[in-house]
Amino acid sequence: MAVQAVLEGLKIDYLTIELGRVKLVSALTPEQKNELNEGLKHYELELMDNKKMIIVERIKILIIQKCQSPDFENGLKFSVYLSESLEYDYTYLANIFSEMEGSTIERFYILNRIERVKELMIYEALSIKEIAYQLNYSSVSHLCLQFKKVTGQTPTIFKKQCESHGFVR
Repeated sequence: MAVQAVLEGLKIDYLTIELGRVKLVSALTPEQKNELNEGLKHYELELMDNKKMIIVERIKILIIQKCQSPDFENGLKFSVYLSESLEYDYTYLANIFSEMEGSTIERFYILNRIERVKELMIYEALSIKEIAYQLNYSSVSHLCLQFKKVTGQTPTIFKKQCESHGFVR
């Protein structure tokens, strides 16, 4: 809604607005770019016109959407999913992501999966076994090892700490 309000306020015609992406009717003039940037700053947003930054943001959006989706796995290897969704070779995407973020796509993906595990434990009160199944982990032990590697604690200890602070439903 914020982006739409700014565009309409500046009388800039657009075709679609999606998360992190706007399709305009025509290219912006330098003056329009400046005005749009200023308008977006009001909402703590920024105009991205660096191709590499845009690709990285699109990768992040796809990863977050995939981790939040109830049908977590769609049968495709994750690299194929990203490659097909963004219409770029996965190696190209991985290189750009690493260059811009100083980390790998896989690391970002794992961090987001673990955040989803935490959400499911706290807000949905699912067991580790249910979460492992829902998020398509190869086993409960794989989930637990990955969780500990990322957070420094086991899922059980994490859940107990959340319960003692009144976070678990």
